[in-house]
Amino acid sequence: MKPDPAAVKTYLLSLQDRICAALEQEDGTGKFREDAWTRPEGGGGRTRILTEGAVFEKAGVAFSHVTGTKLPPSATAHRPELAGRPWEALGVSLVIHPRNPFVPTSHANVRFFCAAPAAAGSAIENRESKIKNPTWWFGGGFDLTPYYGFEADAAHWHRTARNAVAPFGDALYPRFKKTCDEYFFLKHRGEPRGIGGLFFDDFNELGFARSFALMQAVGDAYLPAYQPIVARRKATAYRDRERQFQLYRRGRYVEFNLVWDRGTHFGLQSGGRTESILMSLPPLVRWDYDWKPEPGSPEARLYDTFLKPQDWADFNCE
Repeated sequence: MKPDPAAVKTYLLSLQDRICAALEQEDGTGKFREDAWTRPEGGGGRTRILTEGAVFEKAGVAFSHVTGTKLPPSATAHRPELAGRPWEALGVSLVIHPRNPFVPTSHANVRFFCAAPAAAGSAIENRESKIKNPTWWFGGGFDLTPYYGFEADAAHWHRTARNAVAPFGDALYPRFKKTCDEYFFLKHRGEPRGIGGLFFDDFNELGFARSFALMQAVGDAYLPAYQPIVARRKATAYRDRERQFQLYRRGRYVEFNLVWDRGTHFGLQSGGRTESILMSLPPLVRWDYDWKPEPGSPEARLYDTFLKPQDWADFNCE
């Protein structure tokens, strides 16, 4: 089956609609505002932002469908055969920053990339005649960033992730979990961003129809994974101590997205809309020089227990 970008676009627009509607309902007062945009190089998108809600301090859910003729270095570094080829990329990306420190930040992204064949007789086509890899793929996943960890939340998040990809093979969850743990890692800090989840890229091994179905399964699993955690924790009482720790840990989120995230680099290097690319950043954040949590404190427990890769899907919460 040939790739069908139109079917992918239809699904992604629907996914954005469903997620925004569910988050508005969970928040109770906040509403998303939509910003439709275009880019000179080709394509555009619609960015939806909710700010200063009762539950969500900032939530961004963005759809984009962009095209171009020259891929940025962030894309061609590991796929040099794509240099000089027309391309298109579609995706939905979201980051949710709750107000309550006991509700984790969450991130999800599902995307599709396709490169057109090289021009007949070109040097690129001659070079590609030796390459057997397809020129389309899916990517995405979701990950959770708690500030105060709860074993029940971590187990629910990972069990939902495992169940989402189970129909496509038992090997995928441990593989995607490992990739997620490795990708969302702040190398300059030597620590994970959170408790992980799923992450996959350059995925086409099941053929278009099944690979597309996998991407949809991951996208559809985000709300069942996240919404119960929000509902369970959003009314938890907190003090300024917890709020300040949340702002401090949000700094790690900023550091990862600006320093390491390939999606941020791709968007900026390909001439994407800066406001939409940086919607992932929290509205408030702080840094403290060489801060360390007090041993035995709830803050230390995040580092000692939750910022270490664990088999959360099989964790016994009883």
